[in-house]
Amino acid sequence: MDLDSDEENVVEEDFYAFLNVPKEASKEEINNAYRRLSRMYHPDKHVDPALKEKAEIMFNKTKRAYEVLSDPHRRAIYDSLGTKGLETEGWEIVQRTKTPAEIRAEYEQLAEERAERKKKQATNPSGNITIAINATDLFNPYDDVYYDDEFEDDIISSIPNIEVSSMQFSQSVDFPLTQKDTCTLSGQLQTQNGTGAGGINLSWRHIFSHKSWAEVEMCAGSGPGISFKGFRTLSKRFFWNGGTILQFTPEGIRPGVMSTLAMQIDKYSVGYLSYQGGIRQIFSTQVIRETEKNRYNFSIQVGLPHSYVLMQYTRKLISQELKLRIALKAGTFGGVIEYGAEKKISKFSNLAFSVVCGVPAGVKLKIRLTRASQTYSFPIHLCEEVMPAPVFYATIVPLVLYIVVKKGFVEPFIKEEKSKKLEKQKQDNFNKLLEKRREAMAAQELMQATYNRIRDEESNKKGLVIINAIYGKIIKDASQQGDMEISNDVVDVTIPVQCLVKDSKLVIHERTKSELPGFFDPALGEEKMLHIIYTYHDEPHEVTVADHEPVRLPKTCKCFRLPTFMLLNFAFIIIRSGTGNTAARSFT
Repeated sequence: MDLDSDEENVVEEDFYAFLNVPKEASKEEINNAYRRLSRMYHPDKHVDPALKEKAEIMFNKTKRAYEVLSDPHRRAIYDSLGTKGLETEGWEIVQRTKTPAEIRAEYEQLAEERAERKKKQATNPSGNITIAINATDLFNPYDDVYYDDEFEDDIISSIPNIEVSSMQFSQSVDFPLTQKDTCTLSGQLQTQNGTGAGGINLSWRHIFSHKSWAEVEMCAGSGPGISFKGFRTLSKRFFWNGGTILQFTPEGIRPGVMSTLAMQIDKYSVGYLSYQGGIRQIFSTQVIRETEKNRYNFSIQVGLPHSYVLMQYTRKLISQELKLRIALKAGTFGGVIEYGAEKKISKFSNLAFSVVCGVPAGVKLKIRLTRASQTYSFPIHLCEEVMPAPVFYATIVPLVLYIVVKKGFVEPFIKEEKSKKLEKQKQDNFNKLLEKRREAMAAQELMQATYNRIRDEESNKKGLVIINAIYGKIIKDASQQGDMEISNDVVDVTIPVQCLVKDSKLVIHERTKSELPGFFDPALGEEKMLHIIYTYHDEPHEVTVADHEPVRLPKTCKCFRLPTFMLLNFAFIIIRSGTGNTAARSFT
């Protein structure tokens, strides 16, 4: 659940979970579930006035869930919009005049139109900030500065001279005009050693089809210019893009041309053949192979001012959201080796660092932070020669800083923010959660007769008997089977779970269990589990499942059998953990 959304902070009813039927349930399955609950909750089944009042509440909820899911039109609205859709004015006409398939299609069309309007309103800003830092004085101190005062000389000379050598800023925004036309306004500004330059670009792109588009761009800065670009899919395996540019300078018009032909070699590999003509004459070829866990890049460039060969390999550790990268590059300028890593630090942010060693570049440390569509780059020049010390520090210091910042600042901040959002969610749903809890306790009270009957029937035929079941915040200890930590945020659900048993079988479908009759959410916004201790053919077993995980008992595979002394020990733990939130029950 994304707690950033205020709309999603509101707890909604899940009719499928309440009836314990799958989302694709047939009309017969819904009818059977309705009849089963009606036998427990119909007011005529109860004589006691207090129970009769509670039964009316539960029966009305059962009836509402049945009325929605048994009506194809209302069910289609509920599947698309949830309970809010059932309360929206105007759907009454729709449900009388359209089929469920048409309702879903219309909703999808409305959603697409809303997305299109949102796209037109969005400017899609993107930017890039690069700040180059010269820190070579850390490892290659300058010795050509002299001071008359020896004391001042010692102090000042001991402080490394670190300076910003250059800065570059670029920003762009999109202005969607129609579904096929988009204008983009972008600007660039750079400065190096006190000398600066900049430019502004305005482009218009028109999409002819999914196979082709064309773009015209006007630029101003170091002389006005105009360019034309295009893209075309030639066949199933080939596509092309290219264009031309005309730069107007005091010396005259400088034309340029660029063209790239790409070929899909196989499912994972693409080859590129590129040419750039004009002031610079460059011819290059590139092959990229990318799989789920690996990425290979091989490039050759021939031209002015440099020619080179590049080989790059990236390893993707998907489970840790981490990428490890190494590259070798050699050419007329010299040779370098680059290695580094990129880590996803949040939903929208990536942090990367790499170390570059080579001749004549020396040693550089590159740090890049990507936040949504904004990129911040910090290339730090550490040494003009390849030396062990800068290579060591460039490799180790970023790792140490990352661990310190993550453990000391990021994780505590994220934990605090999550706690605030959970607390806000609980406050927003406080009254509804109290109502759900009272409803669950009332449902369990109404289930008592059914519980006793089913339990006696299962005991007599040595079938499926639920010894104890708890639902809520349960932390399993993976180091030792059977051990787990039980918080106060749990609820005893032995009665409702036993009432779900039919013909010595228990089936709970893949929905949140907090909406089942007799259940409620004791730990809103946190991970919850259902732990069941049961006997089947007089043999004790236990099972623990996640909130949305389906349950089918008895297990067809070989289950873990719980020793009798552990059953008694677990019963003692359950009884001791009983609080106002926990309806703890002794074993019978």
